[in-house]
Amino acid sequence: MMRDHLLLTSCQKRRIFVHTFGCQMNEYDSLRLVRTLLLRGYVTTTKPSEADVIFINTCSVRAKAEQKLYSLLGRLKRLKDQRPNVVLIVGGCVAQQLKGAIVERFPFVDIVVGTRGISELPDRIERVFELRSREVFFPDEETSLGLNHLDVASTNWSAEVVEFVTIMQGCDNFCSYCIVPHVRGRERSRPSHEIIEEIRMLSAKGAKEIVLLGQNVNSYGKNLSPPVRFSELIERIASETDIIRLRFTTSHPKDLTEDLMACFRDISILCPHLHLPFQAGSDRILSMMNRGYTQLDYIKKVERIRSYRPDIALTADVMVGFPTEEEKDFRETLKLIEIVEFDGLFSFKYSDRPFTVASSMGPKVDERTKTRRLAELQKLQKDITFRKNRAEEGTIRTVLVEGESRLGSGQLTGRTPHNRIVNFEGPKELIGKEVAVRITEGYAHSLKGELMMENKL
Repeated sequence: MMRDHLLLTSCQKRRIFVHTFGCQMNEYDSLRLVRTLLLRGYVTTTKPSEADVIFINTCSVRAKAEQKLYSLLGRLKRLKDQRPNVVLIVGGCVAQQLKGAIVERFPFVDIVVGTRGISELPDRIERVFELRSREVFFPDEETSLGLNHLDVASTNWSAEVVEFVTIMQGCDNFCSYCIVPHVRGRERSRPSHEIIEEIRMLSAKGAKEIVLLGQNVNSYGKNLSPPVRFSELIERIASETDIIRLRFTTSHPKDLTEDLMACFRDISILCPHLHLPFQAGSDRILSMMNRGYTQLDYIKKVERIRSYRPDIALTADVMVGFPTEEEKDFRETLKLIEIVEFDGLFSFKYSDRPFTVASSMGPKVDERTKTRRLAELQKLQKDITFRKNRAEEGTIRTVLVEGESRLGSGQLTGRTPHNRIVNFEGPKELIGKEVAVRITEGYAHSLKGELMMENKL
C-alpha cells in the first residue's frame, strides 16, 4: 500500500511530497510528519518535481518493498541532479535496517532517519536547508508517538473520515521470520490519556472512525506503570470520545484475551471485524516460526470469539514457502482456511529478511513451488470471499461513507461494520455519514448497493 498526500499548494511556501511504502503504521508516521510541517507553513504536492522536500517512508517486512525503494531512488536521482537543493529523505524500516549504508549507496540522499526519529525530523529538515548538512540519525527512543495536540488542533485542516492512531510501537514476540523487532524495537505503549486526547482532536476535525494501530496491538499497556489492559483502553475510548466506529490492527492470537473478546459483544462502537494473523496451519511450521500456538489453539480462539460475536468478520495474514515447508504442511494451511472460512486474507510468499532466525533455516522452498502454492491458496480464499459477498445480496447494511468511489459515475464508497467495501450512487453530501444501503450485487472484492430512500437528500 502506498499513498501520496494531497493538499492545496502555494508557490510562496515550501512543498513536501510524501511517498509511503508498506503498512498503516507507516501511513500514520507520514501523516504525523505532514501535519507537523503544516504548522511550519509547508504545503503538500502530489508532484515530486514541484517539491522542496521529498520524504520516502519505507517498509522492510518483505523484500519486494525494499526493491521498490531502490527503483524509486534511481528515478529521483535525475530530479536531484536537476534540482540539487531539494531535500531528499529516506525513513522507516529500511532506513533503520541499512542505516548509513543508504547514503553510501545513494550519496544524493540528504537525510536518513530511523523509525523512532519522526518527531525530530522537522528540525533536521530546517538544518539541512540552512547548513546544507547531511543528517543520519537513529534515536533509541522517540519523545512522542503521537501528534502535537495543542498546535495541531488550532490549525486549519480537516481529518479524514477514517483516521489511524498508533497506540504502541515495537514487538516483543520475535517470530523467526519477522524483522519488526529489529527495526521497530521492543514494545512501547503510549499513555491512554494521550491516545484519548488525540482521538478527541481528530473527532473535532471530522473523523468518524478510528483504527488503533500497533505491531501487536492487543498487548497494549503491559509495559505502562501501572499496566493498562487493551480492553480498558477500548472502554475508555467508547465512553470518553464521540467517534461512531472503532477498529484495531494487528492482533496476535496468543494475546486475544477473554476480556478483549467480550468487547466485541459489549461495546457498540467496536466494529465486528477482527484481523487475526495465523501465518501457517502446520504445527511444525508454527513452532519453527515461534508463533506460540498450534492450529487447534487458533481454531479454539476463533470458536470462542464467535461465541461472543457470531457474525464477526475474520481476516488474517498467511504465508507460503516458509523454510522446510513440505506439501503436507501446506495442506494443513489450506485445511485451516477451510475450517475458519475467513472473510479475506492477506497472503504472500516467504522471503528471507535480515537479522531473522528464519533466514538461516533450510532447506529453502523454491520459487516455483511458492508461486504454485500461493496461487492455490488465493483461489481457495477467493471462492470463500465471493460466496460470502454473494450472501450479502438483498441485505440492508449500514455504510460509513468515506468518499467518492474510484468507479466514478457519481458513485460513493464506504464500508460496512464488517469491513466490506460498498459502492453505490449518492450525493457527495453523504460523505462522513452512516447510511442504509441495500446490497444488490456481491463481487470478488466488493459489494454494489442501492441507497435507501430515507437517506436521499
